[in-house]
Amino acid sequence: MLDSIVPRKPEPKPSGPAPADGKRVSLKVLGEYLGLSPATISLVLNNSPVAQSIPPATRQRVLAAAEKFNYRPNPLARSLRMNRTHTVGIIAPEHSEGYFTGLMMAIESYLIQAGYLYFTVSHLGRKELLSEYTRMLVNRQVDGVLLINTRLPEALPIPTVAISSHSLHKNVIDVLLDHDAAAQETMQHLYDLGHRRIAFMRGQPEALDSQYRWEATLRAAKALGLTVDESLCIAIAHNSWSPDLGYEPVLNLLDRTRDFTALVCFNDLAAIGAFRAVADRGLSCPQDLSIIGFDDIAAAGYSIPRLSTVRQPLQQMGEAAARVLIEAIESKPHEQELCFAPELIERDSTAARSTPLRKVSAKKSARS
Repeated sequence: MLDSIVPRKPEPKPSGPAPADGKRVSLKVLGEYLGLSPATISLVLNNSPVAQSIPPATRQRVLAAAEKFNYRPNPLARSLRMNRTHTVGIIAPEHSEGYFTGLMMAIESYLIQAGYLYFTVSHLGRKELLSEYTRMLVNRQVDGVLLINTRLPEALPIPTVAISSHSLHKNVIDVLLDHDAAAQETMQHLYDLGHRRIAFMRGQPEALDSQYRWEATLRAAKALGLTVDESLCIAIAHNSWSPDLGYEPVLNLLDRTRDFTALVCFNDLAAIGAFRAVADRGLSCPQDLSIIGFDDIAAAGYSIPRLSTVRQPLQQMGEAAARVLIEAIESKPHEQELCFAPELIERDSTAARSTPLRKVSAKKSARS
């Protein structure tokens, strides 16, 4: 019985000379050293499913030799072979703390895990910068582009994903928030607290969500039988990435009228600016005026008072945008549009309705 057993053929020892010190090690050099084809070595090092058919001892030899000689793949050769650079471009209006930071943490994490390098640029709302940066990224042969609150005038010849951009091009994958649900939760929350005279802050024209969010707010107010008084509607007139965004508009509103009990702000930074405007006019939140924001940035839970707001699931939105972009680059099936549900976060800045202070007191120093 034992005589019929055929002994296993031992793994061959390296058949070629060891690579010279300081010389770049290629697949060909490793192949000559191990007596294996470059294709076999590539399958093992890339952990291809086909590599499972290669004997474990051979796979181990390949990995050991790659580590011993500090083998590193040639990215240019890999790019030419796969017709990909494994890089993507990320275009945003700005890189400030808050909304952008929340998205980028998720995007970066996903791209790193997927082995992609990324270039991040900000156009600051300037059309010439947007055009130039887009051209530069395409010329650098990025595999795809991820837009944040940015709309391109023309479609790109490479996969493109847009977050909160409401793209006008059919070949762009949109990642959006359900603004109707956000408006309904906001208005219902204030309605349940007894607020009927509500002031509204619209976003600046450059903010691509602004019009969609405003239209959703009007629909939600109408459904509850609330009147949107134009005299209580203010708008952000310029781009700013500080609480100053909401300070001046709310200060001017309070100097004009106090005939309202709640304020819906365009975002959390504007709401924090509104807190200061309220304090500068001798009022307090939420005793005199309830204020609600939008986004749920990190500072929202630490302001005084802590800000009630509508949370955008930035982590999930960022991960999903990175995922579908890579799927599009790799010609895998993917969603054409992803819509995410908001969440109302109730904190200290909203409370039961107080009596409106109709009389406007003498102005105090705007920066006191």
